[in-house]
Amino acid sequence: MSQLPPLLWLQAFESAARTLSFTAAGNELAVTQAAISQRVRLLEERLGQKLFVRHARSLTLTPVGQAWLPSINDAFSRISEGTTEVFGATSGQPVTLRATPILQQSWLAPRLAALYQHCPHISIRLVSAIWPDDYGAEGADIEIRYGRGEWSGVEMHSLGDEQLLPVCSPTLAATLTTPADLRGHTLLHAVGFGVGWSGWLQAAGVGHLETQCRSITCDNQVMTLALASQGAGVALIHRRLLEQRNDLVTPFPSISVPSDEQFWLVRPSRRQVDDEAALVWVWLAKDTDAT
Repeated sequence: MSQLPPLLWLQAFESAARTLSFTAAGNELAVTQAAISQRVRLLEERLGQKLFVRHARSLTLTPVGQAWLPSINDAFSRISEGTTEVFGATSGQPVTLRATPILQQSWLAPRLAALYQHCPHISIRLVSAIWPDDYGAEGADIEIRYGRGEWSGVEMHSLGDEQLLPVCSPTLAATLTTPADLRGHTLLHAVGFGVGWSGWLQAAGVGHLETQCRSITCDNQVMTLALASQGAGVALIHRRLLEQRNDLVTPFPSISVPSDEQFWLVRPSRRQVDDEAALVWVWLAKDTDAT
């Protein structure tokens, strides 16, 4: 037992490892960035190993940090589960919901607004996930993930089949009558999706146009859609995310390409689900057929 580092140090490591930011970890734990940095440094001194590589504006885990993190996550998860089993779910705690920013803006926001009208007592804490590695069962009651559903240790509910189609500003759309009119325009690419512009162009019968178009590649879909709304090019959007957008139109509404990836509601399979988290889950899943 004497080898166990202080819990505050372990919390600082877990939060910093999950967010890859001492500042974000400090915000999460309600302490300063300097406090997180000091706790991690003391932990590293206790262990005799570096857990992070400090870059100018970011952090990465060292190999030993990556190897140790699953054990820390599992330990905190077991403490949480044991506490719930013995003492029951803590009332008054918000339901933590994690999703990408674009999904929060375009799909989640109207559904949460409607939920609050029906159930004003619900308390929700939204957490943004930017990269696939941001997701994980720890720390979130419900997640909305995008992929093929190949995750272990979680319960999943598909939000339905997904299709992608082009969108742009109304002014640009007025110049596009057929897919061939995309020649010479800028295609806005978002990395990380199984289906992209190559797939859509092939489905539209103009696969050869990709080399005849300019391109801008972004690491997130928020930026491609922002550029598209400003007339900077044409982006691909999931049909599900188009329903709340009034700044984008689709020039070819009848041409879309199916994706083998989907949006999923995800929650830890081992965690006891409290009433409020169950209510949010059911609310988000209820109109799956309609979307």
